[in-house]
Amino acid sequence: MTSPGGIRQDRTGARALPDDLDRDLTAVGLDQDATAFRRLFANLAPRLKFFLIKGGMIESAAEDVMQETMMKVWRKAEMFDSSKASASTWIYTIARNVKIDRLRKEHRPEPDPEDPCFVAEDPETGEQAVSRKQDRERIQKAMELLPPEQMTIIKMSFFEERSHGEIAEMLEIPLGTVKSRIRLAFGKIRAELEDL
Repeated sequence: MTSPGGIRQDRTGARALPDDLDRDLTAVGLDQDATAFRRLFANLAPRLKFFLIKGGMIESAAEDVMQETMMKVWRKAEMFDSSKASASTWIYTIARNVKIDRLRKEHRPEPDPEDPCFVAEDPETGEQAVSRKQDRERIQKAMELLPPEQMTIIKMSFFEERSHGEIAEMLEIPLGTVKSRIRLAFGKIRAELEDL
């Protein structure tokens, strides 16, 4: 029997204590005691639903979250440890997590099948493969003409993916020198590519 305040009472009208909830949850965890689960459900399910509605959920969503919470309580009751939390705290924490998961799913946008990352690229044609190979060879030839100090910085920046600051520190040169050498190298590569 449940009192108007939502606290379970036995047949004599005595109120159930938090220890009773702990005992019932422990019985569910150890023995899958259906009677103990019914007592937990009767005592906590209406309070959970009220808590969720008060927190801004519509009644049907609160009902779904409450049901999912109580299912998780049934399945995970063996994980309850009364030395760490009371049964009601443990169950309300599950409800909060279920509510958060539900809100995340509701606000997650649906993937757009037209998004370029989902559209397969057309296979490379023979002409495109030859063109790509020729471009790579032209860039390699242009890079071979760079002075060693510029070539070193280009390799460190683009092939080793080091920041300009890291390069300056490793080569013990000013940051401005690194940037100007990269700029000069690009200018020479561009000029060589235009000549080829």
